[in-house]
Amino acid sequence: MTTLHSPLTAERRQHLHRRTLAIVLLSQAFGGAGLAAGISVGALIAQDMLGSEALSGLPTALFTLGAALTAFLIGRVTQRVGRRIALGLGFISGGLGALGVVFATQFESAVLLFISLFVYGAGTATNLQARYAGTDLAPTSRKGTAISTAMVATTIGAVAGPNLIEPLGGLAENLGLPALAGPFLLAAVAYLLAGTILVSLLRPDPYTVAQQWEQQQAAAQDQQTSDDDAAVGSPRLVQVGALVMVVSQIVMVGVMTMTPIHMRAHDHSMGAVGVVIGLHVGAMWLPSLVTGPLVDRIGPRLTTITAGLTLLAAGLTAALSPGESLAGVLIALVLLGLGWNIGLVSGTTLVVHGTRPDVRAATQGTIDVWYQLFGAGAGILSGILMSATGFATLTLVGGIIALIVIPAVLLSPRATR
Repeated sequence: MTTLHSPLTAERRQHLHRRTLAIVLLSQAFGGAGLAAGISVGALIAQDMLGSEALSGLPTALFTLGAALTAFLIGRVTQRVGRRIALGLGFISGGLGALGVVFATQFESAVLLFISLFVYGAGTATNLQARYAGTDLAPTSRKGTAISTAMVATTIGAVAGPNLIEPLGGLAENLGLPALAGPFLLAAVAYLLAGTILVSLLRPDPYTVAQQWEQQQAAAQDQQTSDDDAAVGSPRLVQVGALVMVVSQIVMVGVMTMTPIHMRAHDHSMGAVGVVIGLHVGAMWLPSLVTGPLVDRIGPRLTTITAGLTLLAAGLTAALSPGESLAGVLIALVLLGLGWNIGLVSGTTLVVHGTRPDVRAATQGTIDVWYQLFGAGAGILSGILMSATGFATLTLVGGIIALIVIPAVLLSPRATR
């Protein structure tokens, strides 16, 4: 593990924090573009290849399972050698998985598609784990802002990706590939670039520097130093934060996965699908400019309640809107993305406040495993539920599930601000 050779001052720590955020922002801009491919066309590729709507949620489930395994590995590798290698290899693995999806569509191999989607999920996990890198050197009173800053750069690529579905499809066809392979070509390049940026530039490693800082503070027996950097270490906060993240993921994945299928069944164009998913993904990430500072200002309890109510509003809007209404599904998906964002930032802040420094990375990775696993289950069940009962029932059930977070957070201890 790389550490600084001289004692770390508060000014030097702040400088390294800003530098880390800049590098994470750059990598996340590319990482967001890779993330969008699976959301936009993964379900459509499976539907065309398997010929079944009921199985169209399988791609989301597969790359979410891959993300779960990667989240566990990133947490453990970070604990041993730091964020740089763990996050860099995660993105590179995601890029290789995206290339595999391209080959699978070309050769119409369902087996290769399933394997590649599983590997592609590494990029999804790495996108999420990168938000923790932004918090390593942040003061306690600014953890929410640090989380949101790391997340917001994902918006650039994540919004652009779905809106490039049609031109990327044309590029793929010019290369002799199926049109739906186009977004995965973009994902491969984007993830490989993101991984290369982190491996080459994220020096010194923020996680190992943060450990050095905490060791210095303990050695000096000065737990009242600038910015109240003592860890809360509350298991209850960790549990509630994990629950908020998991519920937000279940609702978002369940509804989002089936939206392209629902829209195509009502004769919406692929361009319209790209616009809806692009704005949805933008609503997932761009509000971080506001939600992170808001969490720091009013605390994660109130913002978590807002997340539950926003996800309920998304479910009701989708359920009550006619299938032919582009405006209705667009509003519902924007609300869905916004509710997910508020829930993720609030839940992550609770987890960061509640974890002890010596087990922080491993705990964060383990929580993201459950986060991804429940998302995978939502992806599978969403296709089955929609096939059996329809899109309206699916979205209404999701909205009701979101309300679980409200009593959970009201009964939790107050987090440090």
